[in-house]
Amino acid sequence: MKLSIGPGALVAAAFIGPGTVTTCTLAGANFGFALVWALVFATLATMILQDMAARLGVMGRVGLGEALVGGAGNPMLKWAAAGLVLAALALGNAAYEAGNLAGGTLGLQAIIGEGDDYRRPLILLLAAIAALVLLIGRYKLIERILVTLVIIMSLAFAGSAILVRPDIGDMLGGLVPRVPEAGLLTAIALIGTTIVPYNLFLHAASAREHWPDATARALQEAQTDTRVSVGLGGLISILILTTAAASLFGSGQQISSAVAMAGAIAPTYGEAARYLVGIGLFAAGLTSSITAPLATAYALSEIARKPRSGPLFKAVALAVLTVGTLVALIGYKPISLILVAQVANGILLPIVAIFLLVAMNRRSLLGDRINGPLANVLGGLVIVITLGLGLRLVLRALGVWS
Repeated sequence: MKLSIGPGALVAAAFIGPGTVTTCTLAGANFGFALVWALVFATLATMILQDMAARLGVMGRVGLGEALVGGAGNPMLKWAAAGLVLAALALGNAAYEAGNLAGGTLGLQAIIGEGDDYRRPLILLLAAIAALVLLIGRYKLIERILVTLVIIMSLAFAGSAILVRPDIGDMLGGLVPRVPEAGLLTAIALIGTTIVPYNLFLHAASAREHWPDATARALQEAQTDTRVSVGLGGLISILILTTAAASLFGSGQQISSAVAMAGAIAPTYGEAARYLVGIGLFAAGLTSSITAPLATAYALSEIARKPRSGPLFKAVALAVLTVGTLVALIGYKPISLILVAQVANGILLPIVAIFLLVAMNRRSLLGDRINGPLANVLGGLVIVITLGLGLRLVLRALGVWS
């Protein structure tokens, strides 16, 4: 069996965005290696759900949007499910696209120096690159670009972690589950930034395109791709946390972002460390700037039963990118929009996981490739956790849980 990396790398490219880089940086700077276990758990949980999504695409020959709408027999339930997906994906990803573009720009500024004079041109440059990739629209090309960027991220953050010379014993100690004082919300955030609902739509759709035949060989390749790629994504997150923990934990410095970390570690570990963190953040912003519109376009096209190469697909992708670009350019954080997006995504995460688990037990879709007892138990455990996570996100967005 050959190692066929593709759709899984798209998932890794999607969840390693500026938000993940920032969360991992803060976790390492504030709590050292104490929360490494949270990233390991999140990576394993992501593998469980993404494995199901890939199997749905390869063996069921449908995307999750199609399975979600097709599996809802009641018309009211069908439209309610479709409306929830539209709200959470379209509105949420449009709101967060601004953060992806701004984060990628900050990565470039960490390399070439900060300055308001070229902040907007850099945002437009990133948006133009993302638009070009989305307009070309050929799946194989998009896949190769994102795989390349994931490799660049891996090398950049691995290089930065090596430069700061972490204590291996402390790293291994972080595998023991414990929550340091005031670290609960950070632990939850690390899990929430890794298990991303729109990745389930992205993975099912891209797996169907990557493997055109529903064969046992294709399924085996898809499962290997998922485990290797998601595992690599989890490793990247751990490397970011490691860089911050080894260089900043206990230093007394106030760090609010990866860019601040890049500047803080340069005097001690050299300019190479700053450049590597900057390159990694740039790659993270660019990959998420492509995958967020891509996932939204996949889901909406599936729900509308329109071809992925058609005008609706490109129109949705470009609309998400355009809104994000405009918000990033004016430097205005749309609090109300982000509030709605957080609530919608908080609700969407466990609901989509439930729909996925139901679809994975539909013999009419998957034949003898339906979930076994172990997959259902593991999926059920992840759903319970995502229900708690979703409730926390909703309560936090509403100001009930600060």
